Amino acid sequence: MPGAPLTESDAYRTPTGRGGPIARRFPTVCFYLSVLTIVRRASALARRGLYDDACWVESSRATVAALEAVGGRFAIEGLEHVRRLSSPAVFIANHMSILETFVLPCLIVPYRPLTFVIKESLVTYPWFGHVMRSRDPIVVGREKARDDLRVVLEEGRRRLAAGVSVVIFPQTTRALDFDPRQFNTLGVKLAARCGVPALPVALKTDAWGLGKRVKDFGPIAPEKTVHIRFGEPLWVCGAGKKEHAGIVSFIGREIEGWKR
Repeated sequence: MPGAPLTESDAYRTPTGRGGPIARRFPTVCFYLSVLTIVRRASALARRGLYDDACWVESSRATVAALEAVGGRFAIEGLEHVRRLSSPAVFIANHMSILETFVLPCLIVPYRPLTFVIKESLVTYPWFGHVMRSRDPIVVGREKARDDLRVVLEEGRRRLAAGVSVVIFPQTTRALDFDPRQFNTLGVKLAARCGVPALPVALKTDAWGLGKRVKDFGPIAPEKTVHIRFGEPLWVCGAGKKEHAGIVSFIGREIEGWKR
């Protein structure tokens, strides 16, 4: 079994009253202590070959609960588009923080097997690397664009042919601001080549901040609502320029709306 979804409805909002006074006062410390426990437990299972989709969903849900426990809030919409998929898909999203890597599994995996296109460093992290390797990710170096294109198209085709959906972040790096010029067409190309839909995902996950020394470990800002919205799946025609433009427009429009 792939695990229970975060919610059975088309949307999810954090219930009011979550989080105790100590956690709210020290959100960064309390959140990372919880995440460390989640990752250590997951890593132990992964090293023994026992970390399956149900465990992945459980870890993902626990991360959502950990952020809510320090006063964080989630506003998630468009889950009906995930539930109604009749085939694997390429999920194309902007990349704002590492939080989306933790949270997206409990939103997608209960309905569709999933993996990520990730940078090489994520599979070498202590503990977390064991977890990511167990998920059979598509690993890219982010140094040679042509090599990354080949890897994603070849490995992505294998995953999709096996019924496994793929999450791809087409930006060159994580960024708090969405710049369409940095959003490449790799996701659309993969969807077109494999004959599967491309499903846009708009993310605002800056509640998990970017660190100065270590980018993945920045301050936690629970006052910033985590927004995730899934768009309608798009079937790519031809070179996919129209579909790519539609995905970029969808993500940019949602992010601008959340800033207001």
